[in-house]
Amino acid sequence: MLTKSPAPTNLLDRLTEAGLAWGEGTYARLAAPIGAAAFTLYILLTAVTAWFLPDANWDMLPYLAIAEEGTYRDVQALHDYAYGTVRDGVSSDDYKILIDDGGGFRSHMAGNAGDFHSLLGMYRIKFLYAEILSTMSSVMSPVEAMRAVSVLSVLLFGVIALLWLRSEGALALAPVAGAVLMMAEFGDAARAATPDLLCSALFLGGLFAYVRGREVATAILLFLAFMARPDNIVFLAVFAVLLVAFRQKAWGALTGFAASLVAYFAISHWAQHPGWWPHLWFSTIEQHYNMNGFDPPFSAVAYLQAFAVSVIRAVSLNNWVGISVLALVGCYAASRAGFNLDRRAGILFAALVLGVLAKFTVFPIHDTRIYFPNLIPPFLLLAGPFMALWASIKGHRAAVLHVIPVDKP
Repeated sequence: MLTKSPAPTNLLDRLTEAGLAWGEGTYARLAAPIGAAAFTLYILLTAVTAWFLPDANWDMLPYLAIAEEGTYRDVQALHDYAYGTVRDGVSSDDYKILIDDGGGFRSHMAGNAGDFHSLLGMYRIKFLYAEILSTMSSVMSPVEAMRAVSVLSVLLFGVIALLWLRSEGALALAPVAGAVLMMAEFGDAARAATPDLLCSALFLGGLFAYVRGREVATAILLFLAFMARPDNIVFLAVFAVLLVAFRQKAWGALTGFAASLVAYFAISHWAQHPGWWPHLWFSTIEQHYNMNGFDPPFSAVAYLQAFAVSVIRAVSLNNWVGISVLALVGCYAASRAGFNLDRRAGILFAALVLGVLAKFTVFPIHDTRIYFPNLIPPFLLLAGPFMALWASIKGHRAAVLHVIPVDKP
């Protein structure tokens, strides 16, 4: 049985209670500026960490290689450039990890330029990232260019998220958004030298433009997000189908999808991408050392095994499944309380959730970074309904506590 807590009797308890009451009252009055300041501080700390404590991952090597293919035509020269650039840009301990795994994949690629070059089709398809690196490398070292892209992506993502919360009058919920970012491994994505966070920032901007009805910006930003990571075509396809099925006018999103679909086939051919099944085999079944002409026959058994293993790893090692479930629960709770998303936002919310499921089905890989672009927008969509719910609760409490004096006879 619940009972009322006894009144504090000693000085320390009274001071603690007074401090908590003051903190609660202060936050209630200044929730928006405090929330915005806390979120901004988190974004800035993440950006600083991305610059000073970057993650030296193996993918740096092929990304640097594709950025300068036009300069180094010879396979061996390109290999030497990529490895030499990383060697000069990271610590000796980090570099040793990248080139020596005891005779495994990394050791082999460090000593075989031809096999290393055969992998580039899987990276060359990230066209926008390669072009940005190539351009920025003319004014700074290539490794610093990678860090700069990460830092700028962090800042862009943070600014768009704050603008979205502000547009919903939900800056008070900014710390919650920061907590979701932490669960979604935002810091890890920021430290990695990959196009993942660049794609996420552009993607978030495109969705914000869609919610605000800015069709031109929607088309441009969603297309740029696709150019940073072409696997985004899966979400765009799901989104386009839902828009057409529910007859929602959103020509910006549909134009972005159409342009991305055309570009997907063109870039895949230009990049000499090995194809869906060979790439899936390399990523989830077995790392093949040479992708030239590698075309294993499709195996439903191998696919299902890869799918099952990725499900187990996603649930046990990553957070994206739990975050997706939390977003669904939040949507259900807001709906049950009578605060539903409007039609335009509701279609986007459904597309984001279904897009995660579709992307995992098409390419079952467990890493959270693959699904990160879809994880944060659902919570930003729910910010408005939850602020309305909060306001209704406050209004109800005020009505209950309001006492109307009665004249005594």
